[in-house]
Amino acid sequence: MSADWLTGRLCAGHGVASGTSNESPYPDGTIRMQVPAFKAFGLDLSGCYFGTLNIDFAPLEVSLSDPDHLFEKLHWTELHPPETFSFWTVEIKASETEFVNGWIYYPHPETKERHWQPPTMLELLAPHLSGIEPGSTIQLRDQGGRIKLVDTIRLRARLLEFLKFRVLASQQTFFEADTLLKRQQWLSTMFPEALQLSEQDLDRVWSQARLLYTET
Repeated sequence: MSADWLTGRLCAGHGVASGTSNESPYPDGTIRMQVPAFKAFGLDLSGCYFGTLNIDFAPLEVSLSDPDHLFEKLHWTELHPPETFSFWTVEIKASETEFVNGWIYYPHPETKERHWQPPTMLELLAPHLSGIEPGSTIQLRDQGGRIKLVDTIRLRARLLEFLKFRVLASQQTFFEADTLLKRQQWLSTMFPEALQLSEQDLDRVWSQARLLYTET
């Protein structure tokens, strides 16, 4: 079965990737500077426009897994500490007649000093696409099903309600020896859908459950 197309809206970016921002310390744009470093590690992006397409899926948040390429602590400039980057190959559709292959470009936020993207947004690298502007509909598809759109607000609320009776039944023992691995193993059996949430979201729900459902 073919993977579904995911539909988002093109929005204006910071202008740092392309070098169009007058306030950027990278007048040539970060993508043009990074491409040789990516190529040295086996990823050739020479066919892509030296700038990103910023696609927003709000209010849904993007969940990514199993990248095609992971470059850890890549040193690409003297103006910024080394960054970690992940890439996923995707099909991109800008209209009923324009299809291209491109990449999800994901600078890991924990290694990025500024210009973070919200969790509802993806950055894409692709060949030049004609006739698109902020507000245009863009679709993408990953045949591996590694890109999912998650209603995190609703999912956090469902998980919190799911935890209610389990915590009330066991009180503090529910939280004893709680580690990320044990939490993930428990959820994989009891509420696997919750594993779409980030570690930060899971921590938030666990803290709420402890506050709401345990005796003081």
